[in-house]
Amino acid sequence: MQLISESFQDGQKIPGEFAFAVPDVASHVALSANRNPHLAWSDVPERTRSFVVVCHDPDVPSRGDDVNQEGRIVPAQLPRVDFYHWLLLDIPATTTEIAAGSHSNGVTPRGKSGPTTLEGLRHGINDYTGWFAADEQMKGDYYGYDGPCPPWNDAIVHHYVFTVYALATPKLDVTGPLTGTNLRAALDSAEVRGQASITGLYSLNPAVSID
Repeated sequence: MQLISESFQDGQKIPGEFAFAVPDVASHVALSANRNPHLAWSDVPERTRSFVVVCHDPDVPSRGDDVNQEGRIVPAQLPRVDFYHWLLLDIPATTTEIAAGSHSNGVTPRGKSGPTTLEGLRHGINDYTGWFAADEQMKGDYYGYDGPCPPWNDAIVHHYVFTVYALATPKLDVTGPLTGTNLRAALDSAEVRGQASITGLYSLNPAVSID
């Protein structure tokens, strides 16, 4: 399989319009357009009956002591964990492209509704649900796509991995809530006919260079 995007090149920076936040001189960050990027895939394996799209960031700090704290920095050597930004399930085998902005266009406080979309697809719960759990203005269940917003004082560039999975079944059977962890477990036991990934880079730290 092959996966491409008209929104960014593999291994290159993700434009700010596809991020949750962009750098701001006065307050470090400002909310952005938060549009989902364009994705298109080809060379689909035979007997594919549905697709799953996952976007995750494997570079999220494992501890929050230094995150977004004035006068401090999140050290590069800190162990990192996964953060899921998008889980889209039960995409029909006849669909091989997702238009930019078709599943997210703007930041929705307390999260977009879900899990079922108007097209009958299923959106999983992304990890902003946990991130905003203690924020009275933002807490809620965040379904669908919400883009990059790494710590503005992180010493490293974050990698956003978009992966499309081709399945031999029309639906993916997920046990429990539609979280990234549960979806990954379901994929491990599913008949995956093929997969393809592209990676975009992003940082909110003006001191970090993205080549």
